[in-house]
Amino acid sequence: MTAGGPRHSTVFIAMAGLGAALMLAALLHAGQRERAMHGEVMLRASMARELGLSDLCLFTEARYTRHPSQADLNSAFQDHPLSLEHFPSGSLMGPPGHIARKGAYDGAP
Repeated sequence: MTAGGPRHSTVFIAMAGLGAALMLAALLHAGQRERAMHGEVMLRASMARELGLSDLCLFTEARYTRHPSQADLNSAFQDHPLSLEHFPSGSLMGPPGHIARKGAYDGAP
């Protein structure tokens, strides 16, 4: 910078402080928004539970990752029983609850 301008370290500290302040503001806003929407979210969750609606679409790749509650035991291996997982989202999520309750994934060979 020129002789009369701010030092590089001063500019860095100012930008870091601004970034930290914006991050704090975003976190505070998210917390306030979550508290404001809690009643509506609980109402929608109870309605979905009563009507038996399926899960939200979590991933857009394979049908067994789009709606985990609609998956079956063989859907991940639909090409071949020994085929490798070729969708990244399949490795990010566990088996659906209704399959895990049946003992299909209890670790037994």
